[in-house]
Formats: sequence, structure tokens, C-alpha cells
Amino acid sequence: MFLAAIMKLPIPGRFGPLLAALWLAILASGCATNPVTKQTELSILSEKQEIKIGKQQYLQSQQSAGGKFILDPALAAYVNEVGQKLVKVSDRPNLPFEFVIINDSVPNAWALPGGKLAINRGLLLELKSEAELAAVLAHEIVHAAARHGARSIEQGTLLTAGAVIIGALASDQKYSEVVEFAALGGAALISMRFSREHELEADHYGIDYMVRAGYDPKAAVELQETFVRLAGNKSSNWLAGMFATHPPSQERVEANRKRAAGLPASLYRGEDVYRHKLAFLMQSKPAYAAHDEGRKLLEKEPAQALAKADQAIKLEPREAMFHALRGDALKKLGRVPDAEHEFGEAIRLNGEYYAYYLERGLVRQRQGNRAGAQSDLERSNALLPTAAAHYVLGNLAQDAGQPARAIDHYKLASGSDSEIGKRAGAVLVRLDLPGNPGEYLKVEPVADGKGNLGLRVTNNSPLALRNVRVTGTVQKASSGNHFKKDYALSASLKAGQSATVAMGVKLSDFNAQLKQVRGQVRGAEAAE
Repeated sequence: MFLAAIMKLPIPGRFGPLLAALWLAILASGCATNPVTKQTELSILSEKQEIKIGKQQYLQSQQSAGGKFILDPALAAYVNEVGQKLVKVSDRPNLPFEFVIINDSVPNAWALPGGKLAINRGLLLELKSEAELAAVLAHEIVHAAARHGARSIEQGTLLTAGAVIIGALASDQKYSEVVEFAALGGAALISMRFSREHELEADHYGIDYMVRAGYDPKAAVELQETFVRLAGNKSSNWLAGMFATHPPSQERVEANRKRAAGLPASLYRGEDVYRHKLAFLMQSKPAYAAHDEGRKLLEKEPAQALAKADQAIKLEPREAMFHALRGDALKKLGRVPDAEHEFGEAIRLNGEYYAYYLERGLVRQRQGNRAGAQSDLERSNALLPTAAAHYVLGNLAQDAGQPARAIDHYKLASGSDSEIGKRAGAVLVRLDLPGNPGEYLKVEPVADGKGNLGLRVTNNSPLALRNVRVTGTVQKASSGNHFKKDYALSASLKAGQSATVAMGVKLSDFNAQLKQVRGQVRGAEAAE
């Protein structure tokens, strides 16, 4: 069915022969047997590429999800131990599986291609036994082993704009390197919602893995029953986490119950062991609850948020995120030097999370400490690139008389749809337009109904542009440039607006000898 769909996709003209050859290569060598379901399916990503994507995106995915939970190494080791026990009985035990705990109260778990998995601190607190933990991890292991993430990437890539995304093609490149997937970021991967079919597969084979590893399959049934009940309660935490990417349903409960009914009963559950392993999390739960309440109060009631941060720190002084909340509250209250100190405390306690460097860099910039701000923001970007860090780094570079460096930062920041991304885009146009007007204005030849040639000019920048100047060239097949003339638009162009200038040339003047009509931007200015 998927092959039939992709064969109907349109192929752009100038890429036609290349893409047609690529389709043939896909059909000739792109079918493989799924290692879990044993079904034949289209497979573009090799195992090596799967692993590469997971490895490239794993650390940044952890950062964007909340960073590693580091206060209980014994718990992290326990989660890894349970995970590796399941990996050994999986259909792809040779994948480089890794398991981490994310420091976030939202109940969630996710898997990247190649076996890179994570479970949130908040979900661990909702489970009641090692068998339920095994049910969650086995489900995520199946997503990786059955190539669910890889297949979503393949299908999304193939179906986007009706064509595959082609990388630079060199004569020595092999088919496996033709498709470029690096643009798909980790945040997109971990927020990917799996299909109903993939969720049912992960449940089904996950139960198999549980039984092979000696865990009671009824735990998977009970877990789904809990999820359905919580979904009915519309818990905001669950809706924002697990249920956003792994929607529960009564169908999944019944499928799990049917699957478990034919499997060995009275296997290991491990309630007591699990409670023992979670002792620290249970003990520190009130501290994290105070923090989460403080986060909700921060925007409108920063003084109350500060009190909640103090409460959390008193209960657990080693947690960096509590000091970060305190820093955010102090910043909103205008106590900027104190805020810088608190972000510094957060970094001292956990120097591997981007947000603490980002926040300290922003307050340092606000206080005029440019060197300190640049150092922090560059470290923040090394952990997780953000529009905010690039925007301020662009400002710092511009103030230091480094326009080329500023342009690079603004270009990266402007790729964000956020408000700060829009601001970066506006600054970028003003800075880059004089030397690079063709980047922001598109010029294309057109002909009206009477055969008169013209140039349509479109403003692709976020700003209104004035004094737009273009050059039109008409070339004959039998000679060099036959006609060339400069034009200026009399009115400014708003963002997204187009205007056409008449070239004063008729198509009939060239008959069959017309070779090319083209336009080129000569200059423009920002109108605001």
C-alpha cells in the first residue's frame, strides 16, 4: 500500500531523471523484513543510519525534555538494569540501547531510533511495581526494535512535498547516503505521535518481551487500565506527556488482556523492590511538587513562586532546578544580581543542563557583562541551540563590530517561529539586505495576456522594503545579451507582497529565437 502511494507522487521537472532513478533504487533494494513483526516493508534507513540518528539526537533530546535526573544514581542504574534485561530477550539485542531518567514531573517516556530511550521522573512515581516499569520500557524497546521511529521518518521524508529530500550528490556517494535526515531535530522525534498500528504492535510484542524476561504480563494490562482511567479524568500532566504521544484506549486494554490471557501467569512483579528503589523519589516528592506549583505561579505571582522555591530548596537543597526557579522569580522581581547568583548555584549543582547557562547569560547581558554573557550563551548553545541564545549572541557580535558573525547568529535565531525568532528575522534583514538583497527578494519573468514581458518582484522578508531596484535581461539563442535594462519600483513592497514592472519588450519581437528571460535584484532598503 505504501509503495502504491509513493509511486503516484509527482516528480519535479528538473529533478525528474534523478528522482526516477532514486525510486528505482528504493524499489530494488529498499524492501526488508521487519525484525519484530517479520513482515516485508519498505526500508530506506539502514541500521547504521538508525543508530546515527539516535546518537546524534539523544543528548539534545534529553536537554529539550528537561535534562537528566542526577540526584539518585542508584535509581538510574536500576532502570538501566531492568531495561537491559528486556533488551537481551528483544528481537534486536545488538542495538546500542541506553536508558536515562528525565528530570520532569510530567509522566512520559520516549524512544529514538537506534535504541535511545528515556523515562520521566514523573512516570516512575505513577508505577507500582518493577513489572509495570518493565511494561513501559518493553513498549518503548519495541518502538525502537520494530523501527517505528525510523519508519515514521522514512514515510514523512518521502511524502513531504511529493519527493524525497536529496542531499548533495557526489559521484562517490552510495545510495545509503542519498537521503539526508539531519534536519529532523530531536524535539520533533520525541514528540512524534505513533500510529494506532504502531502502539498496538508495541503493546503486543512488549508483553512478549516481558514474559521472556520473567515479568508478569498482567502488569501491562493493569498499566493500560490505569492510563485509560487517567485519560478519562483529563489530567493535564498526563495529557501533556504520555498521552500526547501514546494515546490510551479501551482497545489497547482489551488487546493486552487477550494477549496476556494465553501467557504464563504468576511471574515476577517486584512491588517491594520497586518501592525500595523509589524511596528517594517518594521522599523528595513534596519538594518537586512545591517547585511545580512555583512554576505555575511565576508569571503572575513571582513573590509566591519565590516562596515555593525556598520551600523546595529547604526540602532538597541539592536540586539545581529549585535554584533556577528561585533565579527566575528574583529576575521578575527586579533583583537581577541575586538572580545571577541563583543561576550560578544551579550550574554548580548541575553543569550539564542548557537552561541554567541560558538564564545566567541573559541576566549577565542585562547587567552589561558581555564576556560572561557570551561564555554562558555559547555553552548553552553547545548543549541545546536556542533562538534566544543565538539572538543575544547576534546582538553581542553586532555591538562588537562583527556583522558577519551577527548575521550567522540571527539567521539561526530567525528559523524559530517564536516572537524572538521574528525579532531576529527583522534585525537580520536590516543588517544583511544591503549586501545580499537577492536573499530577500524573488524576481521572476512573466508575460501578460498581450505577450508583453515583465518582472514580478516578491518581498520574502518580514519587513516592508523600498527603493527596490532590479535588472531585466532578455537573451537570444543566436547572440549574447540582446536586451538589458534597469528598473525601479515606484512603491515600497510590504512583507509577502508582489509587484510587476513592465520591461517594454514583446515576446513576438524574438519569435523562436528567445533563449532566456531573467531578472536580478540590484538593491533595496528596509522601509521601517
